[in-house]
Amino acid sequence: MNRSPHILNVSSNLLGITLLIIAGLHLTDRAAQSFADEIAWIGAVCFLTACFLSYLSLGGGRRGERLEVWADRIFLLGMTGLFCAIVVLALPGSVMR
Repeated sequence: MNRSPHILNVSSNLLGITLLIIAGLHLTDRAAQSFADEIAWIGAVCFLTACFLSYLSLGGGRRGERLEVWADRIFLLGMTGLFCAIVVLALPGSVMR
């Protein structure tokens, strides 16, 4: 099953959501009060990497399969980072600087 187009689509959408969270934290001056923006940056970098790898894997072949596997793994890491950032934001006073 070719998952690369799905990974590319979903990771690009979640990259936008992650960047929106980061921008919102900076606009409300809440970025200096918690580690949520740093955690969200980890998710953003993972989603960007997953987009790049899944795009490269669209060419197919054995190399494309390996890139697709790595894109899937990094995508899951980005999902974990995004989830952690949201948990830090949802819990008041949980991980404050």
